[in-house]
Amino acid sequence: MKIGIVCFPTFGGSGIIATELAHLLAKKHKIHLISYDKPVRLERDGDVLFHKVELFEYPLFERIPFGYSLALASKLAEIIKSYKLDIIHVHYAVPNAVSAYLAKKICNDSVKVVTTLHGTDSYLVGRHPSYKEVTQFSMQQSDGLTTVSEYLKERTMTEFNISGEIKVIPNFVDPQEFRRLEKGREQKIVCHSSNFRPIKRIPDIIKAFRIVSKEINCKLLLIGDGPERPKAEKLAKDLGMSDRVDFLGNVKNVQGILGKSDLFLLPSEDESFGLAALEAMSCEVPVVASKIGGLRELITHGVDGYLIKVGDVEALAEYSLKTLQDPKLQEELGNNARQKVLKRYTPNKIVPKYEKLYNETLKER
Repeated sequence: MKIGIVCFPTFGGSGIIATELAHLLAKKHKIHLISYDKPVRLERDGDVLFHKVELFEYPLFERIPFGYSLALASKLAEIIKSYKLDIIHVHYAVPNAVSAYLAKKICNDSVKVVTTLHGTDSYLVGRHPSYKEVTQFSMQQSDGLTTVSEYLKERTMTEFNISGEIKVIPNFVDPQEFRRLEKGREQKIVCHSSNFRPIKRIPDIIKAFRIVSKEINCKLLLIGDGPERPKAEKLAKDLGMSDRVDFLGNVKNVQGILGKSDLFLLPSEDESFGLAALEAMSCEVPVVASKIGGLRELITHGVDGYLIKVGDVEALAEYSLKTLQDPKLQEELGNNARQKVLKRYTPNKIVPKYEKLYNETLKER
């Protein structure tokens, strides 16, 4: 098959999954990846052909979503015609699925469009009155529609009254890359990775870590960047914890840090799946996370991690201490987490599901 994959080139989960999927599909298919910049993990040259969407800078188009949507549609139409693509697989409905639909019509319906929803489509951007109608339209017009969790599927059907079938194809992680690298370190490492948006509740992590650090020798590593970082840095300083909290910024080799960590914290207000937690679990790192969204499907309380109420800093600290102070428990939780990943969330479990969807979609042509 000749497949075009559209994503945002960010450190977020959708961009990571789209890029890894492109590399894996390229072993058997002709893959073209399209975005406004080269994705973070598109480092292996030769297997995936990258196409950059160039933006026309003009005062009328100074609002990026509008200008980018048109530029992406035009670029997709060009690639569809030049490379005779069979499938366009877009990650996110707005604006990517909208642009794909327009490109499809420009090319006289010569290509099929598959849309994967990652969360923001349904509970943030998509629900806004400015975008809801076009978001719903782009979902309905997609030839195939997937979500990364049952939670997101149910929420999408509720919010947008989708009548067609939605397939759940979860995220995945390469267990060969994300694996345990070090054990038995005297100083415990607590870790978190995100795009530092308010929904990630970074202050809860710092406050809980303050409680934990009074009891055991540990360090907090915060991976990522975003709007909440300055506030988080100030909070760590105000609490007198600057020497025990490291802000690492965006890191390409996340697995190198996770592989040496002892605990991962993800107290988000909402998560459509929780790829960061999955990567930690693959590295045998127990996760303490909020009991919300896709995290309830990923983590089994007391078996491979712990789930807490959103905003419960004391519970976050309590389960962190419980895990870190008991090496046998930490190892048991970590082993169980790794086994769950190997059983359900590896590339050889997930990628064939996308290939099957592509084939089914093409047969309906």
